[in-house]
Amino acid sequence: MKNRYSTIRGIGGYLPDKVLSNLDLEKIVDTTDEWIRTRTGIQYRHIAPEGIHTSTMAVEASRKALDMAGLEPKDIDLIVCGTVTPDQPLPATAAFIQTELGARNAAGFDFAAACAGFLYGLIMADKFIKTGYADTVLVIGVELLSRIIDWSDRATCVLFGDGAGAAVVTASEEPGFLGGKMYLDGTLADLIQVPAGGSRLPVNEKIIEERLNCVKMRGREVFRIAVRYMGRALHSAFQEANVNPSDIDWLVPHQANDRITFALTEYMKFPIDRVYRNIEYTGNTSAASIPIALAEMVEKKLIHKGQLIAMTALGAGIAYASALVRWSIDLSE
Repeated sequence: MKNRYSTIRGIGGYLPDKVLSNLDLEKIVDTTDEWIRTRTGIQYRHIAPEGIHTSTMAVEASRKALDMAGLEPKDIDLIVCGTVTPDQPLPATAAFIQTELGARNAAGFDFAAACAGFLYGLIMADKFIKTGYADTVLVIGVELLSRIIDWSDRATCVLFGDGAGAAVVTASEEPGFLGGKMYLDGTLADLIQVPAGGSRLPVNEKIIEERLNCVKMRGREVFRIAVRYMGRALHSAFQEANVNPSDIDWLVPHQANDRITFALTEYMKFPIDRVYRNIEYTGNTSAASIPIALAEMVEKKLIHKGQLIAMTALGAGIAYASALVRWSIDLSE
């Protein structure tokens, strides 16, 4: 291969069939449909039923991505799985995904970058491919957040949903991945966290009673930094690729909150009709949100070969990232 770049060759998303509406939430927590919609833009979220695991959802999304790419599981060299809700603490969820897919030739690992997980994975895949370590990388963002949510906390339980997204990233002679950067601000790690369950605070009866093994978030403070940090990440991708915001065909932000999306759009001076939003019926699916959105856009034939797609996300850590790709999948094929 004369020039060695990376490109997205296939994309897939998965949402569980079970849907939890705002009206359903009114029955279990002190909230209202209007309160949720006006503050988040969310009306529905998908919840994985018993028997469905993080790896189960990841495999479903991965099969769709492989099918679009025209590849088999045996073609995968590496699985990178972004999740904060692994099947087990040990081994990596990538091991269960590899086994269920039948991707016997693939190495794999998990990493925790929360809502920035898919973009972290995409950037890592690009590096693995450009260095020649891998020709085909399966990048997964997957979360089963309903099992680490405190369903009595109306500030968090209304936000999150379950789902998975996957991208098949392959070596290419034409550049698909044009730029991107990963960031971390650990000084703000306490803004979004699950305090217990690790070596700092192992789970015991008291921990469970106090629900410290569930997601805790200081939403107002996250909102204050989200737009500025994601905007910074986007600017870095534009500079790396030597493009202007006006060159971008689609902005696909992490689906965290419509207020954040609208504020980011205004901050970037980007037309809202070129910003993809689906949080209304997915909720915040963390690492899965961007690949789920991309898969929907492909299904709706909104993305065309050659278009420039900008992505950005921010989540726990505080981890945030951006990526800029030139779409290489021809939907007419």
